[in-house]
Amino acid sequence: MKYLLTCLLLLSFLSVAAQTTLTGRVLHATTRQPVQAASIGLLGSTAGTLSDAQGNFILGLPAGADSLVVSSLGFQTKTVAVASLKNPVLVLLAPTATSLQEVVVTGYETRRPLLQTAGAIGLLSSRDLQRFSETTLVPALNTLPGVRMEERATASYRLSIRGSSLRAPYGVRNVKVYLNEIPMLEANGTIPLNMLDAATIGSVEVIKGPGGSVYGAGTGGTVLLETARTQESSASVGGLVGSYGLKKGFAAANVATENSNLQLRYDRQTLDGYREQSAMDRQTLLLSGQFYPSQKQTLSFHALYSDLFYELPGALTQAQFNDNPRAARQVNKDQRAAINVEGLNLGLVHTYHFNDNWSNTTALFGVFSFLDHPFVTDYERNLNQSFGGRTRTTYRTQLGTWATRFTLGAEAHQRFVNARQYKNNAGVPGVLNYDDEVTVREGFVFGQAEVDLPLDFLLTVGASLNKLTYGIARVSDAATNSNFTQKRSLDATFSPRVGLVKVLSPVLSAHGSISAGFSPPTEAEIRPSDGSINTALEPERGLNYELGLRGSLWQRRFTYDLVGFYFNLDETIVSRTTPSGVAVFANAGATKQQGVEVASSFLVVDKSQALVTLVKVWGTYTYNRFKFQDYQQNEKDFSGNRLTGTAPHVAVAGVDAELNVGFYLNATATYSDNVPLNDANTVYAPEYYIFGARAGFRKVFAQKWGVDFYGGVDNTTDRDYSLGNDLNGFGNRYFQAAPGRNFYSGLQLKRLF
Repeated sequence: MKYLLTCLLLLSFLSVAAQTTLTGRVLHATTRQPVQAASIGLLGSTAGTLSDAQGNFILGLPAGADSLVVSSLGFQTKTVAVASLKNPVLVLLAPTATSLQEVVVTGYETRRPLLQTAGAIGLLSSRDLQRFSETTLVPALNTLPGVRMEERATASYRLSIRGSSLRAPYGVRNVKVYLNEIPMLEANGTIPLNMLDAATIGSVEVIKGPGGSVYGAGTGGTVLLETARTQESSASVGGLVGSYGLKKGFAAANVATENSNLQLRYDRQTLDGYREQSAMDRQTLLLSGQFYPSQKQTLSFHALYSDLFYELPGALTQAQFNDNPRAARQVNKDQRAAINVEGLNLGLVHTYHFNDNWSNTTALFGVFSFLDHPFVTDYERNLNQSFGGRTRTTYRTQLGTWATRFTLGAEAHQRFVNARQYKNNAGVPGVLNYDDEVTVREGFVFGQAEVDLPLDFLLTVGASLNKLTYGIARVSDAATNSNFTQKRSLDATFSPRVGLVKVLSPVLSAHGSISAGFSPPTEAEIRPSDGSINTALEPERGLNYELGLRGSLWQRRFTYDLVGFYFNLDETIVSRTTPSGVAVFANAGATKQQGVEVASSFLVVDKSQALVTLVKVWGTYTYNRFKFQDYQQNEKDFSGNRLTGTAPHVAVAGVDAELNVGFYLNATATYSDNVPLNDANTVYAPEYYIFGARAGFRKVFAQKWGVDFYGGVDNTTDRDYSLGNDLNGFGNRYFQAAPGRNFYSGLQLKRLF
């Protein structure tokens, strides 16, 4: 008996001795963020472990183990031969999120699954963006409830989140936009979304409502853009042609290794235009990369050069729009009104994980542009320069049994504008009217605490302290006016936020939040094109209350996201157009904005090996009850009127279908209720329905060649409607016609290496 016991002990010892320990880390293949709670095991074995909050894992590896299997909800399962592994192991999981619970969001710096996030957040993946022609982000963003992107003229965009475009006669204001964690902000305070080529964007996150606790100024919301990334070495080319002289082409090269990823892409898009005086020509060159020197640090960068020209047809009256929606305003043609701008956006981001508790991310950026604009009333030549940085440090710890994360950070901008305005002589600069130099210094510090409370409650408390200073020097008056400089410093503003999530089950959660925000006037609002300087313009200040429910049913085939909000905004900034056509701005008392936003989808078919691999039906709905309060303009009282430029009801629905052989179909229908075009609510843009679809064949052959051949149609019923209206337009010129029925077709080829 003792010999048998000795043999068993010896065999046990040899088995333990033969077992080795495998250590490693599981990361998101695209973002290189840690994947928490990933399952790591061995093929054919029930033994395994889970990755921690930093993605780290330790696994006993017995002799004879064949393959390592790593899986996580929302990611493709990865199987790796054990013989090829070396300590420490780096496992990159590619995302395949198809439901809300599986999506990890970066909004509010939480980096949690959407199910565990307090806040109304809209998401667009590369798959969502590719449902359309990829010539513009407009149709994709307009599928999100509470979001409306408008196109007044070709490449002239407005972005409204819950009515935030009220103060934006042109351009994007009152919304913060980040590209790869770098603020996209011109020196004049506007967001140059038209400098991007839509096809370079791989994902979009839209945070609705004030995000001041983390992102600083802006009561509308925050948009987080990420350029498309891949972990494959490849070369690709493509082209597209369409109605009204649309032409688009691109060439791209990507070099990827386990420790780096470099991409170079050139795009050019031209358009004759649906309307007179609406041609466009845009060229972009993007160089971006990510480097991973070690498992502790990541270095990423991008350099985006854009050269953009587009003509301005001007707004029409109702009678002109009804008679010929393709017409341009005659004075716009006579003055050759157009936008010419060259821009360069530079960003560098470094992330370092000191240990499992401490990490830091720091970004440096520069935004430069030169504008050469013949407008109807003047000719402007502006030089814009913006520098800045953003940093955040995160500390993870345990407060008793409560997992806690603290974040402390800051963001700062230094902006300079040299703006020269001349008389416009039919598209040629004439006599100098004035020469201004504008300096803006803006910065804020922010802090946030996240606590995992008992009973599956998640609490987030954050706040920021913001400071802004303007300096305007009219140097053209320096010789005759000793008071040619003006300065204004806004009081430091405190913007807090509290959010609470209750995870009711693995597929259901409820959330609520209270947040405060403010939005200072931009340089373009303080110093409009008529040459006036309005330093009395006050910042907007708002308080937002929000409740939501999100989850899924029927084994996650049906997902839904429901949110209701109540937003009070004081010192609302509104715009109106002067007789000469210049937009000027004023504070207008207050607004009360109540609404409901709903998004849902149903996976009818989701079988990767079947003939029909995917059939998905989805829809979104927005209800807005937005009203002016205490708004009086001279002798006119607009209190109680509907908020200008916002539809009370908007609905979007779609169907996506894919076949195993490579064919696909994406169909979309949109309804928008009527929209008040002036503060008096006497003129409305009528309601409209529009339909569009894209169909094609997308396939990878022999794991080397990829092809995407497609065609599509927009505005199938050829509806006359205005997608970007001029609010409070002088002379009743409100309407900017959207294109009629239009077609496109394209081809993309990719070679994988």
